[in-house]
Amino acid sequence: MAERTDESLLDGTSALAAGIEPPLLAVAGLHKRFGARSAVNGVGFGVRHGSIHGLLGPNGAGKTTVLRMLLGTVRPDAGTIVLSGRPLPPEVPRGRCGIAGFVESPNFYPYLTASRNLELLSAWDGRTGSGTVEDLLDLVGLTDRAQSKVRGFSTGLRQRLGLAAALISDPQVLIMDEPTTGLDPAGIRDLHALMAALAQAGHTIVLSSHDLDEVEQLCTEVTVLRSGSVVHTGSLAALRELAPQRVWRLHTSDDEIAAELAGQFPRLEVVPSGLGDLLVHADTGDLDRYTMLLAARGVAVRGLGRDEMTFEALFFQLTDPGAADPRAADRNAADPSASRQ
Repeated sequence: MAERTDESLLDGTSALAAGIEPPLLAVAGLHKRFGARSAVNGVGFGVRHGSIHGLLGPNGAGKTTVLRMLLGTVRPDAGTIVLSGRPLPPEVPRGRCGIAGFVESPNFYPYLTASRNLELLSAWDGRTGSGTVEDLLDLVGLTDRAQSKVRGFSTGLRQRLGLAAALISDPQVLIMDEPTTGLDPAGIRDLHALMAALAQAGHTIVLSSHDLDEVEQLCTEVTVLRSGSVVHTGSLAALRELAPQRVWRLHTSDDEIAAELAGQFPRLEVVPSGLGDLLVHADTGDLDRYTMLLAARGVAVRGLGRDEMTFEALFFQLTDPGAADPRAADRNAADPSASRQ
C-alpha cells in the first residue's frame, strides 16, 4: 500500500541512470530504540529539492525521533541520511551539513535580546556578514522586537525567532516542527506565505504538523508514520488513491426513480446524501452502465462528481485502521435510515 524510498537510488547516481531525479534528502532504514522501546523501525523516504514535505503521524508514531535524527541530536541505531547524494557523518553538526531547524520549542538565552541571540548563533556558525541578523528578523516579522529580551516572548514570537535562527546557516533543508503553534490567524497566514516563498526560493522544508489543513494547503508530498513505521510516503494525489471505496455524488431530474433503477446493479448502492442529491457507491464500470440506464429511462443526470474522502479521513484510516469514515457518520446523521456496506 505505501510508496517506499528505493535504497538503491539514495546515492543519486543510480537514480539518474534510471531517469529519476534523485531526492535532495533521502532517508533509508532508520532504526532507533530507547531501552526496550522501539521508537523508529526502518523509516525511509525521499524529499525533493524545493518542496515542502509533510511528516505526519499521531502522538507516539516516531515523528519527533525522526526529526531529531535529521537534525543530529539523536544518533540512529541503524540507517542512512543522505543529502545531495552524500551520507551525513553523525559527528558533524547538521547546521554545517545543510540541515537546520528546531523540534518542539526553540531555545534561546532568555536574558538576551532577539538580536543578540541571533548574533551569537551567527558567530558560532561562522556567518557574521553585515545585515544578516537584521535581514532575518525582518524576514520573520520581528524587526520591532529586535531589542526585546526573549524572556518576554510569547510562544508564537519564539517560533518566529526559531525560524530566523534556523535560516542563519542558509540550510538546504529546513526542519519545521509545529511552526504555527501559538500564532494568531494573521501570524499563521504570514508564516504560510513565508514558507511558500522559501520553497520557491529553493529551500526544501520538512514540515511536521498536527494541523492537517495546513499540511494539505502547503505540501505536495507527505510521509505518514504509524508506530514507528512508514505507512505512506509520496504525493498527496497518491495518498488519495488509497481510499478503498469510490463514492460519487449524483444529482438527477428524478432521484426517486434513480434510486429504484439502482436495484438492477447488485454491486452498486445508492443512498440519499441528506443534501438534496444521491451518493452512489460503485466502480466506474457499473457507474457508466447505471448512468446510461438513467438516460434511457428518461432520467436526466444534472450533476455527477467524485465525492472525495477528506484528507483527514485518509489520515485516520492510515494511522488508525479501526476508525470509521467520517462521511458515513455525516450521512447517517442526515438520514438515519441510510446504511453503508
